[in-house]
Amino acid sequence: MAKAKKGDDAKDAAKNTAAKDPARKLRKMIKGARVVTLTTAAADGRLRSRPMLPGSLDAGALWFLTRVPSAKTADVSDNQKVNLAYSSRKSDRYVSISGAANIVRDPARVKALWDRDHKAWFSGGKNDPELAALRVNVEHVEFWDAKSGRMVPLAGPFEGPAKAAAPAAAKAPAPASPGALG
Repeated sequence: MAKAKKGDDAKDAAKNTAAKDPARKLRKMIKGARVVTLTTAAADGRLRSRPMLPGSLDAGALWFLTRVPSAKTADVSDNQKVNLAYSSRKSDRYVSISGAANIVRDPARVKALWDRDHKAWFSGGKNDPELAALRVNVEHVEFWDAKSGRMVPLAGPFEGPAKAAAPAAAKAPAPASPGALG
């Protein structure tokens, strides 16, 4: 009989915990992604995708920074259903997350989400009054399983332990012009 290596029990326990804790598994699968693709539906039904800096998973929601007004926030106001695509070719990870999005106008949340990488996208800094948080409540997750060669669902719930109470949601105003960035 093969003798178990030191640390194998800890690895097995971590795998079992991840299987029992979908929020933890989801965090692990999206960790290290450098860019996330957010897809929204425009008022005319067109699907629109754009890159986003990765956000954080908190109490069953993924959080990002966005500018209001923008085409993205107009899309979310019209149709809250969105998709997030995370990928890491290096680690052969591909994750698709469907959910309902809303805009949260909370300066404290914006500051909590801010990191230096955001400066390239939001030159006004974390105190820019046009910055808002984009909350995506996770409803369905699928990930690429290389062994089976197909997308596999990850069963929820995705709440996990909350890091902080989520602020009340507020709807974003419509963009100032049809050509608003987003």
